[in-house]
Amino acid sequence: MEGHDVGNELARSVNHPDSAEEPGSSSLACEHYGSPQQEVTATMRRNDNYLPVPGEEKSLDVDFVNTKDTSDESIPMKNRYADDGSPLYPRQGPYFSDGQRRVDYVLTYHIQKPNSIRRQSSRFGDNNFIRRLWRSLNIRSRGAEAQPKEDPEIAAQEQRTDYHEDDKRFRREEFEENIRETGLELEMDERTNIPGIGFMKVHAPWNVLCREAEFMKLKMPTKKSYEVKQGSNLVEKIRLFIHKVTAPLHPEVDPNRPQSVKFLSHPFSREKQHLFDLSDRDKFFDSKTRSSIVYEVLKRTRCTRATYSMAYRPFGNSSTDGSVNRITSLLANGVYTSAYPLHDGDIEGANAEPNDRKLLYEQWASYSFFYKYQPIGLIRKYFGEKVGLYFAWLGVYTQMLIPAAIVGVIVFLYGCATVDDNIPSMEICDPRHNITMCPLCDRACSYWKLVTACGTARASHLFDNPATVFFSIFMALWAVLFMEHWKRRQMRLNYIWDLTGFGEEEQEEHKDHNRAEYEFRVMRKTIRKENPTLKREESEKVKVKLTCTDRLPAYLTTVVTMVFMIVVTFAIVFGVILYRISIKAALHMSTYSDQSNIRATVKGTAAVINLVVIIILDEVYGAIARWLTTLEVPKTDKSFEDRLIFKTFILKFVNAFTPIVYLAFFRGRLVGRPGNYLYVVGSYRMEECAHAGCLMELCIQLCITMLGKQLIQNNLFEIGIPKLKKLLRRRKSDLDSKQEEELNRSLHRHEKDHILGPFVGLSPEYMEMIIQFGMVTLFVASFPLAPLFALLNNIIEIRLDAKKFVMELRRPIAAKAKDIGIWYNLLRGLSKVAVIVNAFVISFTSDFIPRLVYQYMFSVDGTMHGFVNHTLSYFNVSEFQPGTDPLQPLHLGYSVEICRYKDYREPPWSSTPYELSKEFWVVLAARLAFVVVFQNVVMLMSDFVDWLIPDIPKDISLQIHKEKILMVELFMKEEQGKRLAARDNHNQDNCNSPSSANQSPPRPRSRPASHANCC
Repeated sequence: MEGHDVGNELARSVNHPDSAEEPGSSSLACEHYGSPQQEVTATMRRNDNYLPVPGEEKSLDVDFVNTKDTSDESIPMKNRYADDGSPLYPRQGPYFSDGQRRVDYVLTYHIQKPNSIRRQSSRFGDNNFIRRLWRSLNIRSRGAEAQPKEDPEIAAQEQRTDYHEDDKRFRREEFEENIRETGLELEMDERTNIPGIGFMKVHAPWNVLCREAEFMKLKMPTKKSYEVKQGSNLVEKIRLFIHKVTAPLHPEVDPNRPQSVKFLSHPFSREKQHLFDLSDRDKFFDSKTRSSIVYEVLKRTRCTRATYSMAYRPFGNSSTDGSVNRITSLLANGVYTSAYPLHDGDIEGANAEPNDRKLLYEQWASYSFFYKYQPIGLIRKYFGEKVGLYFAWLGVYTQMLIPAAIVGVIVFLYGCATVDDNIPSMEICDPRHNITMCPLCDRACSYWKLVTACGTARASHLFDNPATVFFSIFMALWAVLFMEHWKRRQMRLNYIWDLTGFGEEEQEEHKDHNRAEYEFRVMRKTIRKENPTLKREESEKVKVKLTCTDRLPAYLTTVVTMVFMIVVTFAIVFGVILYRISIKAALHMSTYSDQSNIRATVKGTAAVINLVVIIILDEVYGAIARWLTTLEVPKTDKSFEDRLIFKTFILKFVNAFTPIVYLAFFRGRLVGRPGNYLYVVGSYRMEECAHAGCLMELCIQLCITMLGKQLIQNNLFEIGIPKLKKLLRRRKSDLDSKQEEELNRSLHRHEKDHILGPFVGLSPEYMEMIIQFGMVTLFVASFPLAPLFALLNNIIEIRLDAKKFVMELRRPIAAKAKDIGIWYNLLRGLSKVAVIVNAFVISFTSDFIPRLVYQYMFSVDGTMHGFVNHTLSYFNVSEFQPGTDPLQPLHLGYSVEICRYKDYREPPWSSTPYELSKEFWVVLAARLAFVVVFQNVVMLMSDFVDWLIPDIPKDISLQIHKEKILMVELFMKEEQGKRLAARDNHNQDNCNSPSSANQSPPRPRSRPASHANCC
């Protein structure tokens, strides 16, 4: 009770700065500011209605919210706690303590305890005793200054900490004062179940919501509605038929809402409130809109007070200084620790009331609904357009993977069905063909029989068959159809969500919110360039901004670092190559290893090593990309996001696809020939492909990389890391499960949301899907099952992301977006590059072109018989370089004089031994011709499909035109009603005026009824 009285007295002194000052308050203020510069700052703070609060009184549970005169009605200052510490008003749900005003936004900050309380808190558990003790010490300190009895260095360090915390507190108080001047209402809550954290709850009253909605040009539904008529063309009829067939797959989120009725939307205006249905003001602005309005107000609110760390400048540019201390800067500097809107309510428990979050949890964030469509409308309503567009795009991408996966499985089954009829693999597996192959490595490897490669040859046919070419063309057209389908779907969502008019005007309005780092750099540049001889007005006219010269060191650092990281990636891939070479030689020299499985062992282990390296470097490159982007100091959040996405994409794309590109296009081509091999790093001989080509090894690498990234990086990390963190928190906590459940039940909504993880943006989600899209399209000729694996992963990914957004993350700020931004350009670029890559994979990596050339140019009977012998060249073993011949030349049981190797070269008995033969040049010409023809044909077909399908569905364009006509009619009717009302008022005034009564003119024979009875 005693502490409570002290708190009320102190609150009255803060709320009435003109009242009589306590004796000794001036000396207390001097204790906080030791230097003259700090004394000036302290004087400035007192002149701005701030009374310095002694450090001993900072821990008192007093509401310091209202520092203005009590006549300000934007926030009623009432004590929220009774004498016994219990709340005067019940707090249920996301509301203020009065249970009426909704919490639209929450700011959290760190509560700093006084030093002596921190030292004694471990020995005294009675909080009331500590408060009484420090109250007595406070009274004594006002009479006489206590002598320090501790290490002066420690005392100075603690004093500097107090300065820093006092600076944060003063900046919070001024910022909150400026918030209240905008009309927002605040409520402080420091008696929480989370120690060391204070909460500032923000509420936007109706007048603020209307004002800001008009300023932000928010489109709100009007009373006017119209019937949405479906299109009558064939495409729309097919779409409606599919919609009716798949009706059971749609989630049951709003069954009472008619699907064929749409309300006209118009930017909100206080002058035209009669156009909108304001019968229920609490529901007119939903929670998503309310929080976004509050966030826009917070972004515009400035804190202009100078900090202790800033130099005192009498001619400082106050506008520049103030722009630094917006909410983003206050968060970056630790003045506030976090800022977030609240979730609508609980999702589990008997007391959980129906809300949108619970509905999303039941109908969306559940693995049992994996076969259903997503409630995109409800997602947009709860999380905003930007998040809604991401999940809509992910849903379209997953749906489009279904036909690609089906065709890929058919291609794979075709390879399985025709493997026994494949003549080249039958010739390799035929033991009657006594073909002796040259050693695969120097010294350790010996001669080997071609028949031992039978399994590899048969497996290669599963992915390297004539159907692969068809599948590559199909996937190129599939990518174009996917992009066109998404553009039409995006346009339909823009119409449904009333974003058709959301364009450059709205985006320009948000470009003035510069990032805190940019404004801080501008302020530092202003301080360096400022001339004290200039007048204040002249200094404010000089607009300072960061130029390319200012950013040049950062740009050079970015280029050098990214080139270095790419070189590191190449070096790691080269290291894996050396691992394969050395392990292969070591296994061949080993007497205990299974010689027949050496190649498979080396392939598998190398692919796993590549996967582990890719996963590790992905995390490293993500951090490096963010650091480089921060160095460049982008001006706006959009610029920061675009630059970060570009850097991250380049680094992660190179990291993921460098091993695959090496296997597809470089392995086996920089080898040389027997007797003249190419060596690297001394005695390491470059790798050769198997006789069936490198396509099988490429398939293995793609399969392990794709499955590993999806299972480990995308799913296991997203599921396992949060559960591991939760487990560690439970182990550190002394509470058992029942106590923890009871504590969780006692937490309020803002406390529960504070425990959740912060929302870091959609870039990580998009990035993993873009890399997957590259895996599906770029090398699909070597791995037809890639769309199937991507489909299975995305079915899980959608529900996993849904559960994460609904249960594990704080609610993000609702951001408007008309499209998916830079990600669409990346997708379109990948789809174009995929055509070229697949053309080179088919022509150079697979044996499709050599088989075609042999069958139609060199085959005697027009069949594939003799193709294997045609692709093998001869080598005289006596021409091995010294020290490279096998250590066991009689490994096969007989002496070998001629061995074979895969290449098109002249035999040793020709006039030009070991030179490239004419067959090589014919095959090379055919390969290049195929690349040119394939690329141009597929590109032409893609452009034709792009031209054939309109970006905007015809029914949507008609409905948009109809909306414009209806809106014009509505305003014309309104203007006509205003004119009639004005004319009636004018005639009524004329009838009631004295002049008209005295000078009664003759009545006309006929007049309107409304004028007949005016006299």
